[in-house]
Amino acid sequence: MVSRTIIKESSVPEEPSRPAETTAARRPKKSVLLLVLVLGALAATGPLSVDLYLPAFPQIAADLGAPESQIQLTLTAIMIGLAVGQIIIGPMSDAWGRRRPLLIGVAAFTLTSFLIVIVPTVEAFIALRFVQGLAGAAGAVISRAIVRDLFEGDDAARFFSRLMLVVGLAPILAPVLGGQLLLVGSWHLSFVVLGAAGAVSFAAILFGMPESLPAEQRSPARAGTLARNFGGLLRDRRFMGFTLALSLGFSVMFAYISSFPFISDAVYGVSPQTFSLLFGLNSIGLVAATQINGFLIGRVSTERLLMFGLVVAVAGTGGLLLASLFGTPPLWLAIALLFVSVFAQGFVFTNATTLAITSQRPSVAGSASALMGSLQFGLGGTIGALGGVFSAQGTPTMVSMSAVMALGTVAAVTAFMLGSAKRTAKVADTAAAVAPVAEPELEVAQAVAAEPTAR
Repeated sequence: MVSRTIIKESSVPEEPSRPAETTAARRPKKSVLLLVLVLGALAATGPLSVDLYLPAFPQIAADLGAPESQIQLTLTAIMIGLAVGQIIIGPMSDAWGRRRPLLIGVAAFTLTSFLIVIVPTVEAFIALRFVQGLAGAAGAVISRAIVRDLFEGDDAARFFSRLMLVVGLAPILAPVLGGQLLLVGSWHLSFVVLGAAGAVSFAAILFGMPESLPAEQRSPARAGTLARNFGGLLRDRRFMGFTLALSLGFSVMFAYISSFPFISDAVYGVSPQTFSLLFGLNSIGLVAATQINGFLIGRVSTERLLMFGLVVAVAGTGGLLLASLFGTPPLWLAIALLFVSVFAQGFVFTNATTLAITSQRPSVAGSASALMGSLQFGLGGTIGALGGVFSAQGTPTMVSMSAVMALGTVAAVTAFMLGSAKRTAKVADTAAAVAPVAEPELEVAQAVAAEPTAR
């Protein structure tokens, strides 16, 4: 309760342009719902572009005459593109506002999606997927920054939980839709759908999304300013700890996403349609976890919810690795342990994101979101792709996939311990490193960072 009082008293003089109505408590429910849907659609661009064509992996490999390991590289390429794109677009949104970079990114994503439809070789496919990720990064990085512009503390955590409900529908519906599209056309149809989705998103931003970062709160796009911003973030032990926990948790998901399509086909012999249903079942666990998390916010501290997710992830990935070491587990057991592992990420993603982004001020939220996203897709995507590399045949196996998932989980727990230590001191250090800060603003940052455990 004390931290709320500090925020109300000190934030008004320091940020007079931020209206009181921007808190979740004072926003109309319809307004919040519309914001969830629009931001959710933007944030879901990445997962949708990753998951929609998964059931078509074997068909793409045959059509382009490429080995499965090269088709996996199309996933790695989009992940690298998403990582690099967020580093570029995040600071741009701090300097120019959120709306303009978002429109440019979504337009480029739409064009690239249609170009992939006529791709002639696997090399061109990989290159265009990188560009697609570069452009699609705008939706991922700016949607998080907009949430930071508008919400604080537990309100931000609740909003992220609602956002994950919409974002979580992408991995549920995408492979199911992708599997059904294969019944009426080739794998190219998936990218036609992505292009159409991009066009709809562009219209939604153009006509329905106002600017959330006022001009007076923007950071100049100067090399020195950017260096100070990123330097301060990299030195912030709390921010980096939770960001690494998020990124390494994502490596668990990516190892599953990039490896299981081949395993389900080669080891278990399931059809693309059955795979899409199994994938959707596990994704339901992810969405369910985010909604349980949203219900528990305010009752249980955000850090404890994150720790709970990591403990469950250790149980799921460790159990899967153990079962795989003793031979190929039956399909029902593999799906059950994958369900537990994916369910856990619903707690990890939401709470690690909240703890990291709310430790920073709105004026650097774009840069903070960029660093989070680049590490999530760059580090997480690279580690997750090792499932095929660790296999002697170059094709993912249950052992290689589960080993990478378990490794990522243990590393995420270590990162969480790093972020939990010295909770408040580093927030003050980051605020001082990024820009000169008035004392009341420093109290706000400390109060927001301390709030979860105060409850």
